[in-house]
Amino acid sequence: MARGGATSPPAFVFVVDTCVPEDELSACKVAIQQVLATLPDYTLVGLVTFGTHVHVHELGFGGDCPRVYVFRGSKEYTPAAIQDQLGLASAAAQRRGAPPSPSKHPIGAAAGGGPNVNLPGGGRFILPLSECEFVIGQAVEELQRDAFPAVSEHRPARCTGTAVAVTTALMGGCLPAGSGSGRMLLMVGGPCTEGGGKVVDKELTEPIRSHKDLNKDAAPHYRKARKFYDTIAQQLVAQSHSLDVYACSLDQVGMSEMKNAAELTGGICVQTDTYTNPIFKDSLRRAFAGPGEEGHLNLASNCTMEVHCSRDMKISGVLGPASSLDRKSPLASDQVVGAGGTNAWKICTLSPTTTLCTLFDIVAQHKPDGTGGGGNAGQFYIQFVTRYQHETGVARCRVTTITRRWVDGSNLADLIQGFDQEAAAVLMARLASWKMESEEDFDATRWLDRSLIRLSARFGDYRKDDPDSFQLRPQLSYFPQFMFNFRRSQFIQVFGNSPDETAYSRIILNRETVSEGMVMLQPTMYAYSFNGTPEPVLLDVSSISPDRILLLDAYFYVVIFHGQTIAQWRKAGYQDQPEHAAFKALLEGPRAEAEAIMKRRFPVPRLTDCDQNGSQARFLLAKLNPSATYNSASVMSAEVIMTDDVSLQVFTEHLKKLAVQS
Repeated sequence: MARGGATSPPAFVFVVDTCVPEDELSACKVAIQQVLATLPDYTLVGLVTFGTHVHVHELGFGGDCPRVYVFRGSKEYTPAAIQDQLGLASAAAQRRGAPPSPSKHPIGAAAGGGPNVNLPGGGRFILPLSECEFVIGQAVEELQRDAFPAVSEHRPARCTGTAVAVTTALMGGCLPAGSGSGRMLLMVGGPCTEGGGKVVDKELTEPIRSHKDLNKDAAPHYRKARKFYDTIAQQLVAQSHSLDVYACSLDQVGMSEMKNAAELTGGICVQTDTYTNPIFKDSLRRAFAGPGEEGHLNLASNCTMEVHCSRDMKISGVLGPASSLDRKSPLASDQVVGAGGTNAWKICTLSPTTTLCTLFDIVAQHKPDGTGGGGNAGQFYIQFVTRYQHETGVARCRVTTITRRWVDGSNLADLIQGFDQEAAAVLMARLASWKMESEEDFDATRWLDRSLIRLSARFGDYRKDDPDSFQLRPQLSYFPQFMFNFRRSQFIQVFGNSPDETAYSRIILNRETVSEGMVMLQPTMYAYSFNGTPEPVLLDVSSISPDRILLLDAYFYVVIFHGQTIAQWRKAGYQDQPEHAAFKALLEGPRAEAEAIMKRRFPVPRLTDCDQNGSQARFLLAKLNPSATYNSASVMSAEVIMTDDVSLQVFTEHLKKLAVQS
């Protein structure tokens, strides 16, 4: 590791939506104040609020009254115009090496100026917490609802896109590019109806876009909003800053449009219904918890990753929270997947769990003896060079080099010896999600089925045209089951989900580790009963029993499901009687495990406590294998799922039949 050059401390700019009810705004203010109380004194902070207009709070103003710069929400500004209006054009031009432009009188500034009017941007809008703790605390405390109320037939005038653009230019003018961690924390409580990034009109008669509208190209604002946020994403990446989105609304806020701005910068996304929901407060607090080395925040920024490999293979691209540096290289393949066409990528914000998926293209043929293609005795290598800046200003470099030998394609035993079916399942999930967004008329289910059939036909042991003889090797035995559950997940089946919910789940999938990604694709389920300790059970409807409690971990939510008998006993209050202490312990077991899951996971999942035959039971039934349905009842099951979906057994039988065909 080596000490970097000029650096600045981590910077956090809070961008707060004020077009929300009073109770929600109060909950948001409390959450921000709690975060400010936990931040180290050296961190830089800023505050921007928005509703009908955008308000940039000048924290370094030394006057007796606060000073705020106001931007019209319905107008689109260029970054240069924003910096000019804020008085940051000179500093920004000097950083770029250009001559400063004449400064105009900033919007909202007093005619006589103030004692800090000539300070650089970092000393006016984004300051160390130790210097502005009282000012920003008072500004947050005095936040009020937007002064322009909406009529009953209209949505509030909310200029989310303009606020993001203003904050991006503000951070670019105040913070040296690439010198530290700059994060924009966008807290939004509804859809954007004004200015750039507009999602829907203010009239309630216009419904917000759905997946059906997107498929038919009937969403009038979608393409323009995506283009707007893609421009923001490029600007943030150039500045090495990230966008965190905390969407707290029952309605869609436009996360589908701003997906690239958050994902390409490595930003955090949290989605819940209101600011009063504990998921928002706990997730926001946990984003700043977890101290790293020597009491510092566990932050890394301005990261670049380079990939080098043998000349007989090339790099197709990367799937994950990274953006291409467009560095031309002979190692880049013409077949682009994800962020491709280069061998170097940028990650504005890096966390310990950030996971990237790198795909390669084999461009040389290899002979059975392992030679050919320019290899060195049948060996090939891959090297990952990761450089990032720690919060302390230290530039660190991590180099990982692996080598493997080429295997003859006809030697199936050696070929699949190192096959990781869990990593392959997460790879297929990321690849299918990318294809669904980038390719028109892409049928993900058909593509997954064909890929699985080809894999089974190549690596299965069977006799031609004899499905009963089909058998997969241990390294592949669970892969069809993973694909069956993935086909039924919210990543593929978007019916019933909004575009924002789909975008949110794919953002999380693209950044999490393999183990967490597997929980998203195939949830885990445990059974609690009087018969012994908790045990893992099949993700099947047959696992439901009246005298059992099931705990389902589906990553985005955790379900505690009480069987019919258990629910009746609980409602009768048996757990409150001393002679039924064992029953009380049985009820507390899954609750304690659910709290442990919620405590270690980020974003915080939603907890659903339900009973058999209750309305909330649908969260568990939707994830179970429908081995017992209304037209195929099973004597082994205590529950029947009303669905036309095929079961895992039927899916496997069809797979065997198609794989062994001549």
